[in-house]
Amino acid sequence: MQPFVPLFSNPHLQTLAAHFWPRRLEQRRFPVEAKLYRTQPEVRVLVHTQRPARAALGQAVLVHGLEGSSNSGYMRSMAQAALEAGLAVHRVNLRSCGGTEALSATGYHSGLTGDLLFLLRKLAQEGPAPVFLIGYSLGGNLALKLAGELGEEARPLLAGVCAISTPIDLAACAHRLGAPENWAYEQRFLRSLKRRVRVRQRHWPGRFSLDDLDSIRSIVDFDDRITAPAFGFRDAAHYYATQSAAGFLERIRVPGLLVQAKDDPVVPFDIFEQPGISENPNLELLAVEHGGHVGFLARRRPRLWADRVVLEWILETAP
Repeated sequence: MQPFVPLFSNPHLQTLAAHFWPRRLEQRRFPVEAKLYRTQPEVRVLVHTQRPARAALGQAVLVHGLEGSSNSGYMRSMAQAALEAGLAVHRVNLRSCGGTEALSATGYHSGLTGDLLFLLRKLAQEGPAPVFLIGYSLGGNLALKLAGELGEEARPLLAGVCAISTPIDLAACAHRLGAPENWAYEQRFLRSLKRRVRVRQRHWPGRFSLDDLDSIRSIVDFDDRITAPAFGFRDAAHYYATQSAAGFLERIRVPGLLVQAKDDPVVPFDIFEQPGISENPNLELLAVEHGGHVGFLARRRPRLWADRVVLEWILETAP
């Protein structure tokens, strides 16, 4: 595995530059098939699937982060790397993401694993190729939590799970996001979340309350007043406590890789210093000094270091 030499040591430059960095995903060479999965009576989830020309060596299921989609940059570049290596790729849009607000009566949250489980079971029915679940940021929390929920039962469904820049302690990360130096990130997420609530209200009238939506000023406040009541949690604290992957790590029984920058501006590194990781032989924490949040732009080629690391890990782990 090539050591990480960052293109930028500043975590905010890493985070922002990676967000705007050009990413390649060849759709002529690897045609895209859009599939809708009805995971519940009023829920349809959109997945974009691409396959290599030859028989797939395995399958990679990619899960995006907060307010992302199957078209997020890190999803596209990881898909390209996996396809070139001979893997089939499934880029998942969480509920109401990727322009699918009209397809689901409910939205997504950081611990809502049922849709992913539905997809994994479908893939298991289709063939024996090993499946790797790869999550970014919020998607990483989902991936790790699902693997922990399944415990030993994950083995027929998953060959491994990988999480990049993951808020495994939702409370700690939500409060860190509210720090003054992260104001721009938090406001961007809030604008997108509020827009999504309004769009979904148009498609599902009467399902959501827009009262005082404009007065919400933080992610914690949004989760307290919107997310928690929508999914039956008492409040944001109850939501964070029950849906954080940290509480499920010790139960993971498939190989797992956590890729994390110590200078991640929105995920405090001390949340990874816990027995759920250090005492679980199935989990490997790959921590680097610099890298920002879903950044990991390298000074040397390959520039997209995290893509290469994840791909190497998959090829080494695949049965």
